[in-house]
Amino acid sequence: MMDSSFHAQILDNLSTAVLVLNPDLSLRFLSPAAEAMLELSQARSVGSRLDELLPDQLEFIARQHREAPPDGPYTNRGVNLSTSGGHTLVVDCTVSPLVGEGRNVLGLVIEIHPVDRIRRISREEGLLTSHETTQALIRGLAHEIKNPLGGLRGAAQLLERELPDPALEEYTRIIIEESDRLRDLVDRMLGPHKQPRLAPLNVHEVLEHVRTLQQAETGQQVQFERDYDPSLPHLMGDRSQLIQAILNIVRNAVQATASNEGPRIIRLQTRVHRQFTIGSHRHRLVCGIRIADNGPGIPEELRESLFFPMVSGRPEGSGLGLAISQAIVARHKGLIECDSEPGRTEFDIYLPLETEHATT
Repeated sequence: MMDSSFHAQILDNLSTAVLVLNPDLSLRFLSPAAEAMLELSQARSVGSRLDELLPDQLEFIARQHREAPPDGPYTNRGVNLSTSGGHTLVVDCTVSPLVGEGRNVLGLVIEIHPVDRIRRISREEGLLTSHETTQALIRGLAHEIKNPLGGLRGAAQLLERELPDPALEEYTRIIIEESDRLRDLVDRMLGPHKQPRLAPLNVHEVLEHVRTLQQAETGQQVQFERDYDPSLPHLMGDRSQLIQAILNIVRNAVQATASNEGPRIIRLQTRVHRQFTIGSHRHRLVCGIRIADNGPGIPEELRESLFFPMVSGRPEGSGLGLAISQAIVARHKGLIECDSEPGRTEFDIYLPLETEHATT
């Protein structure tokens, strides 16, 4: 017979959010996936009434099924669910009454399937595919560009030695400098050449390092808000590369808020996500890093191509920062997503906290 620890392990590994309610609609059990989705803690929530935790349509559905239980599980589709953190999800809710003798309702089991999750997985796979395609194209272009550039530079150096008039060396110097500039541009488009040197690191230390760097540049002009999850374990990563990836995003946020008439606010947040899918891989634990600003938002026409090289919303921008950040995070088996509207832009970085994963 399976013991309780085995049952607990099964529930811990479910990607479906599961809630168990008592007859009075107080919370009896909350699965880890439900904790992550609803931004609730089982330890603090058990015993609380559902309308106190989630005062929205979910409580109405639970009450309805308690008072008039159907013969079996019933699914409510397209439910708008507000989490305790203020986020809105579109979900399908399956309610299964636990019926005892005399049709008495002993409790309710609610399974929550986020409709947004399927869309997000599809979007992530598209982002990863686009990133891989772009990187393959850039590597091919780099090869085709750098070879003739090397020939041009070498020929200019040889010509410089043979010129009879030293005044003509200015022209060969221009050829050499421009060749070097193009080579450096191609190298920047390729991003870091080295594979990550993975070591255990505290992501909060990385974020604090980036915040300190930007605070030194901006002084009190920008207000940094921090909301760190103290339960976040160490992850395996390359400290210097992750600093570069996060710094590029934070620097963009600082520049985006420069036009604000009011306060310039950048929020750094970390969370642990359980049973989280990145591309086609489902990870047991994922580190989520959110970098949010209250700038004017990203123009809609740029959102689909935001991580492509040479795409920038600023006239003086190179359009390489986000592409490099995405390349670094991809080498860590992670992903960067962006959500933006006027007055709010959020970049979410997802990094696996373990090397093993399950294919969805």
